Amino acid sequence: MSVWLQREIRLRARPRGFHLVTAEILEQLPELADVEAGLINIFIKHTSASLTVNENADPSVRRDFERYFNRAVAENEPYYEHVDEGSDDMPAHLKSSILGASLNLPITRGRLNLGVWQGIYLCEHRNNGGARSLVATVQGERFRV
Repeated sequence: MSVWLQREIRLRARPRGFHLVTAEILEQLPELADVEAGLINIFIKHTSASLTVNENADPSVRRDFERYFNRAVAENEPYYEHVDEGSDDMPAHLKSSILGASLNLPITRGRLNLGVWQGIYLCEHRNNGGARSLVATVQGERFRV
């Protein structure tokens, strides 16, 4: 029997940086345990934060991501026109577009089928971004009884 599920997920506010949020997302999707095989799309409803999948064990990777993106997409560039919302706003929009607003991940036997060292990052690009909203859409086959 097939299953479709769509749920809005709220992530607590975090400071600027790259944050491992896999557990926080899964806590709000207990129905995932009923899916034998399927896909989940996770979409972030913001233009100044993004999602990506990467290293879940060593926090220095997330710090290196932050340093890299702050250098690659600097604040206060003289060519930015969109400056009314603070020096971190336009770079946040650019970083969000570079990294992306959604993820498509496999579900196998009730769990995300990620690699051993993979986790979902919330990439918070604003100094004070606040709580973030995601939409999770699950499509798959339920376990047969």
